Amino acid sequence: MPKVSELKKGDVVDINGVPHILKTYDVRNPSSRGASTLYKMRFNNLKTGQKVDETFKSDDMIKEIDCPKVQVMFSYIDGEDYVFMNNEDYSQYLLNTDELEDEKKYLTEGLGGITAILWDDQILAIEMPTNVELEIVETNPGSKSSGAGRTKPAKLSTGYEIQVPEFIEPNEIVKVSTLTGKFLSRA
Repeated sequence: MPKVSELKKGDVVDINGVPHILKTYDVRNPSSRGASTLYKMRFNNLKTGQKVDETFKSDDMIKEIDCPKVQVMFSYIDGEDYVFMNNEDYSQYLLNTDELEDEKKYLTEGLGGITAILWDDQILAIEMPTNVELEIVETNPGSKSSGAGRTKPAKLSTGYEIQVPEFIEPNEIVKVSTLTGKFLSRA
């Protein structure tokens, strides 16, 4: 059984005999001496779909459930559902737009390197690659000035807006971190 501090987004754990998937967590370091670090976690109940908020101390143990993971590619959006295709057997999995939180900002047709977490042959969640390449569709024209560290807003092909260096032009492809949501470099 892992410690709570070892869990990461997408892990499936047993809470009161029911499987839950970790969606988000927040680490709180108390200011008083001797107090332990607290982990405020949000889970989704895999049977009912309900959101469950729990708070743990860093040394608390929790039972993890092994779920198969497969490599998938994002195919397309079908109404409210995002369709992912298994890279090995070409089967398709659907995730509702509500089940994808931050991931929607980075999904473009044909995006690979995505890991799907399965439970009873149903997709529970996806793990994104650490960075993705996206096109800048809207930003002010680039500037040749050498103002180090100056940025401007840019809209990506997915509709997500990030800050990019001033020299970036519209229609350029850039690398974006899926962990931080920030510009990394030109592609």
